[in-house]
Amino acid sequence: MLAIERLSHSFRTGQEDTPVLHELNFRVEQGEMVALLGSSGSGKSTLLNLMAGLMKPTQGSILIAGHAIEKMNENRLAEFRRTHIGFIFQSYELIPHLTVRENVELPLVFQSVSGQERKQRAMSLLQKVGIGDKSEMFPSQLSGGQQQRVSIARSLITKPAIVFADEPTGNLDTKTETEIIDLLIDLNQNSGITFVIVTHEHEVASRTQRILQLRDGYLLEEGDQEGEAG
Repeated sequence: MLAIERLSHSFRTGQEDTPVLHELNFRVEQGEMVALLGSSGSGKSTLLNLMAGLMKPTQGSILIAGHAIEKMNENRLAEFRRTHIGFIFQSYELIPHLTVRENVELPLVFQSVSGQERKQRAMSLLQKVGIGDKSEMFPSQLSGGQQQRVSIARSLITKPAIVFADEPTGNLDTKTETEIIDLLIDLNQNSGITFVIVTHEHEVASRTQRILQLRDGYLLEEGDQEGEAG
C-alpha cells in the first residue's frame, strides 16, 4: 500500500542544505495500522508532508497503491490526494458554518457526486463513528472528541487507499483519546482501512500493530524502540 524507498530530504537556506531525513526505507501493507513515532524535531512532520504529497523529496521514491507520487505534477497530485488519501488532523479542520453532515460530505463535492449519494454515504459513516444523531449540528456544538469523530468520517468518505492521522489525539483528554484510538482500531480491524498514525505519544503508538520510530531524521530498527517515549 505504501512503500518508502531511499527517501531523503533537505531544506535549503541560502546556499546551505540542512538534512532532515536520511535514507528511509519501509513499507506499510494494505490493512495495517502503523504508528510513526517521534519527538519534536525528529522529522516526522516532514515525512508526513512528503507521504501526503504536500512536498517533493530531495531524493527517493514514495509509492502509494503502486503510484510514484514524487513523479506527479501538481494537478495530478491534487487529484490523487482527493481520491486515494484521507487525512485526520489534530485540530479537526472542520468548517464552522457547515453542519456535521455537510463537513463529511465536502470531499465528494469536488468529485461531482450527487447530493443524494453524498448524504447517504455521509450518514452511513456518521453512524459508523457513533455520531449519527449529530448530523445536523454545527462543529461548535460538539465536544472535541465528537469533532474528531467528524474528522475521521470525513477522511473516509472518498474510500481512500490510506489514511494519515496527524497527532489525532493531541487535543483530547485521556479518556477521549482512548475512545478515538479504540474507534480507529475498530475501523482498521473491521473495515480493513490502512492507517499511518503520526504521534509523539508512546501510549498511542503502542496500541497500533507496528511502530516506526524516527530520531534525528533516521529510522530506528524496530527492535530498538523499547522504552522510547518519543
